[in-house]
Amino acid sequence: MRTPPRTGLAALALGAALATALAGCGSAAAPAPPTGVDGLVVPTPSPDPGDFTATVDNPWFPLPPGARWRYDDGSAAEAAPGPEIEGVATTSLVRTAADGTVTRDHFAQDRSGNVWWFGHEGSDDAWQAGDDGAEAGLMMPARPRVGDGFRSTPGTVSTVEARDDEVTVPLATYGDTVVLEVAASADGLGGHSDVYARGVGLVQDDATGLVAYDEPR
Repeated sequence: MRTPPRTGLAALALGAALATALAGCGSAAAPAPPTGVDGLVVPTPSPDPGDFTATVDNPWFPLPPGARWRYDDGSAAEAAPGPEIEGVATTSLVRTAADGTVTRDHFAQDRSGNVWWFGHEGSDDAWQAGDDGAEAGLMMPARPRVGDGFRSTPGTVSTVEARDDEVTVPLATYGDTVVLEVAASADGLGGHSDVYARGVGLVQDDATGLVAYDEPR
């Protein structure tokens, strides 16, 4: 899953390939080509279960089972033990939309602290690593840097747009944050901005803000 950092011609080739993929987004504004994350192959074609830990405790995307998040659009999320995917034990983020629709996203953290996205279920764009050529993408790097870009799901690319911006949502004001711009990589559906706060996780999705966070009991 890990390789030496890409440099020189390899880095240029990666940037050109991603730029070509993003050029197919029609009239939607294309994000800047992602720079990649040093030392990681994203998406990863062959995750080694021995590279992963039993918990997801990345500072900006912690998923302690039993934790709950509620947002001002009426949606909610809860962390729970997830299925084993490609031999890797995952943690699921179970999301309930305001209309009652439930989706599940499955994540696992490697021993370096990077959080990987192993699948999504409950909607038309469901996918799972290892099925039909799908591969685990990167959800949150262990050390996010402004400009880092990476494939998150088979249909999206995320870019670290900002660090430590102060963000105020209904629950609180947060200063230790990571802002991810999430863009459709090929289907032209546009994108959105997500803000993650240290020790809490997602606190803002575009105009939707966090109203309650309950730690595991």
